Amino acid sequence: MRTYKKIILAGAFLGLAGSAAQAADADPAVPATTYENMGFYLRADVGWSFLDWSEGNDNNWAAGVGAGYRFNDNLRVDGRFDYAGQYHVAPGADMSVTTALANAYFDIPTGTAFTPYLGAGVGYGWGTVDGGSDKDGFAYALMAGVGVNLSDSVELDVGYRFRNIMASGADPMEHQILTGIRFGF
Repeated sequence: MRTYKKIILAGAFLGLAGSAAQAADADPAVPATTYENMGFYLRADVGWSFLDWSEGNDNNWAAGVGAGYRFNDNLRVDGRFDYAGQYHVAPGADMSVTTALANAYFDIPTGTAFTPYLGAGVGYGWGTVDGGSDKDGFAYALMAGVGVNLSDSVELDVGYRFRNIMASGADPMEHQILTGIRFGF
């Protein structure tokens, strides 16, 4: 019996010594997440959009796709193509809004699975009106939300976005609630 106790005690000691030696190899000045979070990602978003326009207000679905790059734990950029469909703005007239935007985001690491962010984007937008004049021109967006890590390469994104197309006359503006997935690689 005494031999088994010595073997168990020696095994426990060797296990602790091995884990301490392995921990000594880590560089405490460089967090492990710094290098893991860098790289390209693809995204897809769906949600609900509320049109705020002097010629008609309505709400409808919205969807978008994009590709981006994460530089570090705080900074990422992407290009997005987004569509919000068929707002009823007048009898017999529907409007859809499409934008192509370049966006920058500031992520706020919390040390948990939840990462709040703020973002802004610029680009071009098209407001297509059936039976009326189209509205297109410079577009911008302001975003805020939270990313939720589902795995090392998949993140759920829930957020709010204000989107505006600065066209001649009244600007089509939207308030959007979006949910999306980001796939990193």
